[in-house]
Amino acid sequence: MLKQTLNRISSIGIPKALLYHRYGILWTTFFDRLGLDVIVSDDTDKGIFDEGERASVDECCLASKVFMGHVASLIGKCDAIFVPSYASVDVRAGFCTKYQSLPDLVMSTFSRDLDVVSLVVDSPIDGKAMREAYLKMASELGASSKQAKRAWKAAMRSQEAHDKAKVASQAKTFKLLEEYKRVAAKDASGKISAPLAILVVAHPYISHDPFIAGDIVSAIEDMDAVVIYADESDHAKAYQASFDFSETLPWIINRELAGSILMNKDRIDGIVLISAFPCGPDSMFDYAVMRSIRGIPILNLMIDAQSGSAGVQTRIESFIDILRYQGSGGYLNAR
Repeated sequence: MLKQTLNRISSIGIPKALLYHRYGILWTTFFDRLGLDVIVSDDTDKGIFDEGERASVDECCLASKVFMGHVASLIGKCDAIFVPSYASVDVRAGFCTKYQSLPDLVMSTFSRDLDVVSLVVDSPIDGKAMREAYLKMASELGASSKQAKRAWKAAMRSQEAHDKAKVASQAKTFKLLEEYKRVAAKDASGKISAPLAILVVAHPYISHDPFIAGDIVSAIEDMDAVVIYADESDHAKAYQASFDFSETLPWIINRELAGSILMNKDRIDGIVLISAFPCGPDSMFDYAVMRSIRGIPILNLMIDAQSGSAGVQTRIESFIDILRYQGSGGYLNAR
């Protein structure tokens, strides 16, 4: 049973990890519209990670350890901490079981006087059920039905606007890259070359966390390549496209990443596939991608607490050098 101080909460903390990188706008807007002071933890740094590693058992994945560090960083700064439970009820749109057990894991780890606000979302694609879960949580926090419904509507509107902006930005980037390629193709001198487009395929909590993947993204950009984030494709379209990749893949985030690969593979030059050790779903998904996706070079990176940036940078530099050499016809036309 979660310990909650309902009706007496004036501030709520949100760990900037795991599903925050997918639903963060929804969460912050929802609680803000309920009249709560929303405190989001700082970006991940070594201090946050070290604290999370100390609080976790060795078998926990890197992302879970980071989450626990964010929870620890919020203790004493707010009245309660929001730790949602996203279940795996839908066999084609579920989450890793760590999301379902997260509230219990937090409460059992931090045995001190910690107040947790939570809710259970059975399926992320069942809009009605998700709405009811948030309205129920708002009611438990003392909000009126009218206030809760207004908060939910505002939160969904903000999240949808945020997601659409990401999709529009990605489309604009692809359009600019296509224009670069047209100009480069017409340049007889060969001096103009279009930048490479690299699709970063990773969970949002990896690709958008500067501590976990910052060195990887920087290394790609330092090679004058353009980073395209797979998780910023249209979620609904990517989900539908994923069934051409697999009928049975059970995790919605992996489905959307697979769909994004299929939607964009003709517009990119290479894929950097990143996972955090020891992620069970990614271990299967990465293997399936490496075996199934043809016609596009893929660099698979597994990162953990001991990963050094030097080795990663060297692999990325080599990968992009190969792509450029291949793009110039080096492997096909070498004599």
